[in-house]
Amino acid sequence: MTEYGSAPRAEITLAFTGASGAPYGWRLLELLLAQQIKVHLLISSAARVVFATEHDIKLAGAPDKCTEQLVGHFHCAPALLSVYGKDDWFSPVASGSAAPKKMVVCPCSTGTLSAIAQGASDNLIERAADVVLKEGGKLILVVRESPLSAIHLENMLKLSRLGVCIMPAAPGFYHQPTQLSDLVDFMVARILDQLGLSQQLVARWGYGGQ
Repeated sequence: MTEYGSAPRAEITLAFTGASGAPYGWRLLELLLAQQIKVHLLISSAARVVFATEHDIKLAGAPDKCTEQLVGHFHCAPALLSVYGKDDWFSPVASGSAAPKKMVVCPCSTGTLSAIAQGASDNLIERAADVVLKEGGKLILVVRESPLSAIHLENMLKLSRLGVCIMPAAPGFYHQPTQLSDLVDFMVARILDQLGLSQQLVARWGYGGQ
């Protein structure tokens, strides 16, 4: 990946939570940075455990160290990425006057889903989602759980009625995937579509020879 300019053309809040599905979030982060999108990254403690388990990536606990780690890994301009702690209430994402109008929680645990549905705002991930909701922005939750209980479904329905985009991590197979990364790219492509960003990962239905 090449070095990018210092002036991002858009901003998005991205949150990693403790659900299974770390490769989805990692790939999404990579592609957002590749499009010079400024990313405000929030990582729960459980997400760090999941990333170490599923992706063999040990994310630094301190926000500044994690920012440095990820900027080095993705070779992006430092201005494109900011990592915040769970109690960083002075971060831009904590206030409607400064937060990006788009946010993705990927993967989204059912615990985070529940907290957002109840307006809990007990940590920065929940507060950032609450801000996007109250400001009428675009909130995408990539929920990963199976089977889903009635509680999970009720929380999804409640948020869907408020305009939240619920995207269960359920990749399709009509693009004839041949490796695991194809399934990851399928979901990430759909997320990018929902964000209104360009993607060449997976051809849309009716195109590309389907």
